[in-house]
Amino acid sequence: MPIRAPERTRRGRTRAAALALAAVLSAAVPGCGGPGPADRGAARTLGAGAGTGTGAAATRQADGRHTEAALRAAVRRLAAEGSAPGAAALARDGDGTRFASAGLADLRTGRRILRNDRFRAGSITKTLIATVVLQLADERRLGLDDTVEEHLPGLVRGRGNDGRKITLRQLLTHTSGLFDFAVDQRVARRLSRPPTAAPLTPRQLVRTAVAHRPRFAPGAAWHYSNTNYVLLGLVVQRVTGRPYAAETERRVLGPLGLRGTSFPGARGTLPTPHGRGYAPITGTGTGTGTGTPRDVTVLDPSAAGAAGEAISTLDDLARFFGALPRGGLLPPAALRRMRDTTASDGRYGMGLFPVRLSCGVTLWGHNGQINGSYAQVVATPDGRRVLAYRLNTEARPAAAAERALLKAEFCRT
Repeated sequence: MPIRAPERTRRGRTRAAALALAAVLSAAVPGCGGPGPADRGAARTLGAGAGTGTGAAATRQADGRHTEAALRAAVRRLAAEGSAPGAAALARDGDGTRFASAGLADLRTGRRILRNDRFRAGSITKTLIATVVLQLADERRLGLDDTVEEHLPGLVRGRGNDGRKITLRQLLTHTSGLFDFAVDQRVARRLSRPPTAAPLTPRQLVRTAVAHRPRFAPGAAWHYSNTNYVLLGLVVQRVTGRPYAAETERRVLGPLGLRGTSFPGARGTLPTPHGRGYAPITGTGTGTGTGTPRDVTVLDPSAAGAAGEAISTLDDLARFFGALPRGGLLPPAALRRMRDTTASDGRYGMGLFPVRLSCGVTLWGHNGQINGSYAQVVATPDGRRVLAYRLNTEARPAAAAERALLKAEFCRT
């Protein structure tokens, strides 16, 4: 019989929920990363036979077996050293696609994580939204130096907040100074439990944020705030006449064939196939401990909105982050803006952040944390190598294990 974690008080649960949501929709800046081609090469699942060959072919096969073994070992470590029941990773490069998983997707049935499992991508949603906004800017349907007030009159006002002084550029780069609605405990409670009431609207989330004073004057500093991207979602709708989800599907998901990616809206369940999402077991500073993880698969996604509601697969995320640097979605000038971290002192661009490895490689990507899920995707600057990985709890993996995974994939000799 498993040992159960002691029940927390209502106040403790509320505070934990607030912290979880803040982490969920936060970015580990800087993060980690990798790249890869869209759909070329035969997909290989770790453990599949590599065959035999001679000369250069044999060398490539031997290298492939070594790479697969290194990825498999790194994923096992990712699961073993964290608080997640399971972990998985998918790598793409010129030689094909490799997938590895460790642990369990469902503690009740013993099911393992599958390559095509759907999961909550959290703040990786922001990269999708930033791509759409930059496309609209390239089409001159909006300007990055437009103010929030020009597109959403009267919405950002009060308690020292003023949409007349905040630009879309500042929303994209998290330099607006707006309070993060995810830190508000009322919103956190909504995300930490299954939907029981009417969905929260984006305007409600913004009103929650502007009920608090801003952290600083627009452009004066950098601070990650989910409010920025909820506002960008509203701007997309105002400019195009379509909800941000529909516009992202039309501009990004459809053209790239990302059939495993969706925006759930008010739907609290995951599409099939999927495993389960679990709250991390508390007990130590790293989130590890003893007890039975609590199933948090069903939740209210309206509390994340354009800042973190997307559902996806490892394949889809790798394809998107591989296509983005190769110009399939944005022209070179827009991509340079996405990677310009001047406003954040090197920490964040526009929906992307740099991940610098000790071997001298710099990757570009984003991570996402939302109740029951942690994911990160990184790519080389040319998009030819990509790594997407996930755990089925929102707790970040052990830093050493995450570094080992990235180095195994991108610091190869």
